[in-house]
Amino acid sequence: MGKQVWKAGNMLYPLPAVMVSVRGKDGTDNIITVAWAGTVCTNPPMVSISVRPERFSYQMLKERGEFVINLSTEKLCYAVDYCGVKSGRDVDKFEKLGLTKTEASQVCAPMIDEAPVNIECKVEQILELGSHHMFVARVLAVHAEETCMDEKGRFDLNLARPMVYSHGEYYGLGKKLGTFGYSVKKKKSKNRICTSNFIKK
Repeated sequence: MGKQVWKAGNMLYPLPAVMVSVRGKDGTDNIITVAWAGTVCTNPPMVSISVRPERFSYQMLKERGEFVINLSTEKLCYAVDYCGVKSGRDVDKFEKLGLTKTEASQVCAPMIDEAPVNIECKVEQILELGSHHMFVARVLAVHAEETCMDEKGRFDLNLARPMVYSHGEYYGLGKKLGTFGYSVKKKKSKNRICTSNFIKK
């Protein structure tokens, strides 16, 4: 089976399509959809988002230095797309989409209450890389929806039916294929012998 060779480009798909909420210094709130978001570090917890300087939210991000990453779900797909193609210069996205604002606990930015997870972030570094500038930020707090807790009290994002973005299309995540480390996990033997049956009396 052959493969075509293409010119250099971004082919790292699928991606999490998240809604990033920001607040300008004048008090204006906005939502921008970002597909180029990622984990940077575990300790301290850090994330990144990459945004074009011409986007309406860019100046808010740069001036305020704070934002909230709101994870998306299948139910939020329309809002995710709308916030990616409509500019906050022209419309109040919270009002238009009927999304509920909740004040963040650590940063000056609104959270989207309908999102199952809200991640409060404080910008620590801006990397001007080219077409996009990367905002590297420290996570200050995480809010998780209680209905996404499983029977053991652990958070299970699958209960919220998360979605991803790939080559201009949105997809709901399918069935679980495995858990971290399952490829090397030792299988329990079905023929375990109880040694106590062989203890001499």
